[in-house]
Amino acid sequence: MIYLDTSAAVPMFVPEPASPAIEAWFESCVEPLVSSDWIVTEFSSALSIKVRKGEISAKQAQAAWKDFDTFCKSGLRLLPVSRKAFTEAAGMARNAASGLRSGDALHLAMALEAGATGIATADETLAKNAKASGLAVSQIT
Repeated sequence: MIYLDTSAAVPMFVPEPASPAIEAWFESCVEPLVSSDWIVTEFSSALSIKVRKGEISAKQAQAAWKDFDTFCKSGLRLLPVSRKAFTEAAGMARNAASGLRSGDALHLAMALEAGATGIATADETLAKNAKASGLAVSQIT
């Protein structure tokens, strides 16, 4: 089972430099994909940021959201975020040397709690910490 981080999900639905790489990875992925409910909030935020920065239009964001919502309902197993995951993520984020931001720490804690064998991410810091935690990493760039 592979845990999908938001940084790898966004280029699946919004054109970015990493889009061809994530599409190729997704096409070849044979393991089930899982993420946490947190991806929904983070994906929504990413779309809003892109609209505010003028990177995409509101119409493009709406289309991306619709496609993402369909993906969440049919191709991605979403797990509820547990209190334990929040506590673990807080510990990871407190470690300044990790460089993890709160959202990435929460994704990593959830991947570990779910028993994922790997994580797909475009975030270098999350990839480094996931490797250190024993997860295989598909780093999408």
